[in-house]
Amino acid sequence: MLNDQKVVFSGVQPSGNLTIGNYLGAMRNFSAFPDHKCFYCVVDLHAITVRQVPADLRRRTYETLALYIASGLDPEKNVLFVQSHVPAHAELGWILDCYTMFGELSRMTQFKDKSAHHADNINAGLFTYPSLMAADILLYQTDIVPVGIDQKQHLELARNIAARFNGVHGETFVVPEPYIPETGMKIMSLAEPTAKMSKSDPNPNAVVYILDDPDTIMRKFRRAVTDSDCTICRGEGKEGIANLMTIYSCCTGKSDEEITAEFSSAGYGKFKEAVGEVVIEALRPVRQEWTRLMADKAYLEQVMKSGAEQAAYYARKTMSKVRRKLGFV
Repeated sequence: MLNDQKVVFSGVQPSGNLTIGNYLGAMRNFSAFPDHKCFYCVVDLHAITVRQVPADLRRRTYETLALYIASGLDPEKNVLFVQSHVPAHAELGWILDCYTMFGELSRMTQFKDKSAHHADNINAGLFTYPSLMAADILLYQTDIVPVGIDQKQHLELARNIAARFNGVHGETFVVPEPYIPETGMKIMSLAEPTAKMSKSDPNPNAVVYILDDPDTIMRKFRRAVTDSDCTICRGEGKEGIANLMTIYSCCTGKSDEEITAEFSSAGYGKFKEAVGEVVIEALRPVRQEWTRLMADKAYLEQVMKSGAEQAAYYARKTMSKVRRKLGFV
């Protein structure tokens, strides 16, 4: 806690086009903490666990920072920065590797998933990724971490690592708590609604990207997989409709009961179009502001520089304490 002000930290990888899952499940909620000290990071160190084209990674780092701002984060009120610009992330990541058990890392479901998708590049960074994520969070004495439900396992590990380090060396790190909104916790694929929507999905109809144009968004929702029933409600075998209801609820604030009543006499086709329309309107101002920001590279670099300086100031305070506790000269 900084000066009795609670601290929020979250990060997004610049590893591909961000989806409405990233936006509804995480980024849109970032502005929900006006009275907190908020650190929002473009986690480029995490991105290289998978091979990247350098020019693409560089471009997407700018794009992700611009999306942060376009999604409602004011750089004057939040610390927006790039992870690799603050070397303390990597230093604390190594230290926490030494306080993370091999068995803990081997149980991480994302390691198993990514190993299956990148069998030719199962590197040590992919395995120890959760320790670096813990360092990202603990470096700023974070109280609250806005996460999608798929990242909850990593956050639990960060809590365990913090408690373990504190148990050995005395109170050093704040043990963070997750912030998981009730709606939008996990947005599923439009083509395979039992699987999470992923920006790396090879099926273009499965994923709606934040920067998709309105015609593309509507086309994808019209093709969304549902079921042979005609009732708009949640239930067994209705994962596709349930996913569309979640997305509609995130964009309108309506409950399941209100959605079911609103579309009681409508077919799936009309409901899909309604979901597409509310998503288009929700994303329209984000796309417009993002386009304006991407035309001003100098401004984005100014935000990066200022954010890194602020983040480094707080990181130095934590690292000074950590080095002293470890016995480093």
